[in-house]
Amino acid sequence: MAVRTRWTITHDCGHEAVHDLAHRPADRRAGFARWLAARDCTDCWKAAREADTLSKEQWLAAKRAEERQAADEWASRFHMPALEGPQNILDWGERCRHRLMVAAHTALVVESTGDEGEWAALEERARAIARAGWWIDQREAEGCDLPELLDAADDSDRGTENPHW
Repeated sequence: MAVRTRWTITHDCGHEAVHDLAHRPADRRAGFARWLAARDCTDCWKAAREADTLSKEQWLAAKRAEERQAADEWASRFHMPALEGPQNILDWGERCRHRLMVAAHTALVVESTGDEGEWAALEERARAIARAGWWIDQREAEGCDLPELLDAADDSDRGTENPHW
């Protein structure tokens, strides 16, 4: 008598399904059947995954809206000009600028020996960087690197003449 290939599994979700385990070696079928029983059935797994994807998308949209609001309030408070570039990256650029500027203030003033006068000069230099793509390119930079990054920025990062987004 051969080891069975078709197993009726009652899944963790309570649903019952017949699984063909012929593609598994005979000595591994029972263990795999136990493993399957500890999982949701395919339909429940797919439904949970779809719901999870939807909730992640909703969470991400809410997080981006929150970040955007914080960036807008910050830009208004500190008189930061609107960024330039393709419409589809402006929001991202604003959020990247906000994150880097807050990180830089923390690193260079709050946690360091820098003073507000030095920060005001640095902030003025940052205001001149109008290209959204430049800020996006710096999205993984450390706050303490901002002075050097601003030194490296060129004229195309400052205005609308011949920009490379």
